[in-house]
Amino acid sequence: MTQTRRHVIQRALAGAALLALGAPAEAQKSGTSFANWVEAFRKRAHARGISDKTYDSVMNGLKPDTSVYALQSAQPEFQEETWQYINRRANDWRVNNGKEILKEHGALLAKIEREIGVDRYILLALWGVESAYGDPLIQERYMRPIFPALAALAWGEPRRRVYWEKELLNALVIVERGWSTPAQMRGSWAGAMGHTQWMPEVWLNMGFDFDQDGRVSPFGSPADALASTARYLVKRGNYKAGERWGYEVKAASGNRPRKLTDWKAAGVTRANGEALPSSNAVMRFWAPERGGPQFLIGQNFKAVRSYNPSNNYTLAICHLSDRLRGEGHFVKQFPGGERPPTVAELKELQERLTKAGFDTGGTDGRIGTGTQKAIRAYQQKVGMEPADGYAGLKVLARLRAGT
Repeated sequence: MTQTRRHVIQRALAGAALLALGAPAEAQKSGTSFANWVEAFRKRAHARGISDKTYDSVMNGLKPDTSVYALQSAQPEFQEETWQYINRRANDWRVNNGKEILKEHGALLAKIEREIGVDRYILLALWGVESAYGDPLIQERYMRPIFPALAALAWGEPRRRVYWEKELLNALVIVERGWSTPAQMRGSWAGAMGHTQWMPEVWLNMGFDFDQDGRVSPFGSPADALASTARYLVKRGNYKAGERWGYEVKAASGNRPRKLTDWKAAGVTRANGEALPSSNAVMRFWAPERGGPQFLIGQNFKAVRSYNPSNNYTLAICHLSDRLRGEGHFVKQFPGGERPPTVAELKELQERLTKAGFDTGGTDGRIGTGTQKAIRAYQQKVGMEPADGYAGLKVLARLRAGT
């Protein structure tokens, strides 16, 4: 059974947290020195068709990035409610920038939609959430060389060693094919790379040379990354061309999937008052939280979920895609939720935090880990509960009150 692109990453994150809670990283190693392990692993590389020249160029002198063992525990844990998760990802910054990106890459996205069948706004939203539309700051601040990370995991992370060995081999095959170089292959601690955060396995098996420049790459021009991601959604997610992911609705209930035409005949309407289309697309009713917004979701919701098996992630991508096409926020808020702050409000929040002595790392209305850390420190200082690091209207109101 094919695993989703992020399923292994999520399990690995949990594993890293367990490692961090236990003995030091030294105790997690295989018992073999790294140099001896590298030489023994050469046979595995040969079996995958990797030449000594490629293997030596990558692995000789490589120092394992053992910080990956405890990286999860070293990061601040920001526990997000559903509404916070969605607000952060389908925010005005991503909408505004996404619309500008669409002007720049509209022809490419239209071609992908025409030839592969995936809605341009779904792809744009996924691109925006995964790498902020390929923002180089993401690469600079948060990405690292993937070979030292994957080698450390393949050598010394016992719980998922077989998987990490396979991904290290996949990465070596990419170099052998001449698609990339170790210096170019920067990504997350788990090895996800580029515009839409491919693992090496996805790069090898789903990636293709859409721009016909002679190689497959998730970096640089977004053509290969976006087209290959669209192909992933079609082949592994069974994406259906021409169908919406779903709709926020009212007056719906039940567990049985039905055609949109049948939902419409039963009196179900969109939450914004518009009528549902007369369509044979099959959708089911879904209420993520009692008292919150309700939805009809179809096959393309499942297709997006194949990219990352999280309902919150999927709903954020789908909602951002609707906002990028010009629709508004959800009509009904999640319980305990608040509307997303505007970019101007987020800039004000950052400016007030900075003046109060909490370094946000910038005042551009873009919320990263620096701003989250500053907010949590401020919340803890003034006794706001929960101290969750969320850049919301309640924190802004408290800052405005000067308390």
